[in-house]
Amino acid sequence: MLPMMSSRSHQDHDPGQTPKPRRKRRWLVMMFAVIVLAYGLRVLGTSPSNARDWSPDQARLAGITSLDPDRVRISNIRNARYRTSQDYELRWESREYDLSQVDSLWYVVEPFADWRGPAHSFLSFGFSNGQYLAVSVEIRKEQGESFSPWLGLVRSYEIIYVLGDERDLIDLRANIRHDAVYLYPIKARPDQIRALLQSMLDRTNALARTPEFYNTLTNSCASNIVDHVNAIWPSRIPFSYRTLLPALSDDLAYDIGLIDTNLPAATYREAHRINDLAAQFRNLDTFSAGIRSRIRPSAADTANASLPTPSASDSFGD
Repeated sequence: MLPMMSSRSHQDHDPGQTPKPRRKRRWLVMMFAVIVLAYGLRVLGTSPSNARDWSPDQARLAGITSLDPDRVRISNIRNARYRTSQDYELRWESREYDLSQVDSLWYVVEPFADWRGPAHSFLSFGFSNGQYLAVSVEIRKEQGESFSPWLGLVRSYEIIYVLGDERDLIDLRANIRHDAVYLYPIKARPDQIRALLQSMLDRTNALARTPEFYNTLTNSCASNIVDHVNAIWPSRIPFSYRTLLPALSDDLAYDIGLIDTNLPAATYREAHRINDLAAQFRNLDTFSAGIRSRIRPSAADTANASLPTPSASDSFGD
């Protein structure tokens, strides 16, 4: 005889009662949403500022004063001498530049990771009298801060245009941090180089008036260079994943004909590595000439060199 079955098993539950695992998941989702919302409100409620406890090497903002249509005076040009990355003698200088004498443009790439992707890049402008002015777009570090690409996505740093002596910016990277440093001559006419430099000087002054947050993707060293170049030469640098990974940006520049070289793709990069020369000329006034002593631009007359037009194959997804 079969035992009588209850009309309701002891395992059944009230249909109006939420199972415990489901309640736990719901609470976890709600807690996560609250945390994300609170963090978002904190981030969005933060305003960029030029008044913080800055790292000494970025404590001053460069300022540009126009003296006449061609000449500018730049204050707070950094010209430091480094013993270590944390031990240095700071010099802040004022220098005058004749923009009608700018005649060369150089692209510097400093990879700083074990895999080729993360890097810092900046520009250096050469003048016919032998002067060089380096312009480096960086996070503006507060005391004790260091760079994180992830924090750079969430309004954690202000952005700064460091205007510096070329020896300062390259010595720090090549001889103190011991990162690989590559120096590339760029194909451009003097009038284009001048317009590019003026654009960067104008933005330097604008950031002194109205600070902005750095963003790893949209307001970084590489993205600002692309924006400045494309403002002068529309669509000259196509959108590419290689601008998001600056250690690959030199390959993009090579492929679209910006780097002034006749060397093949397999060898051009190593030919422009300057670490040994940066060490050899480190303490000499001929530093800028020395680090270029092996570089042989392809164009004998850059003033008349034409800029190749990027093709459709140069775009994102190449």
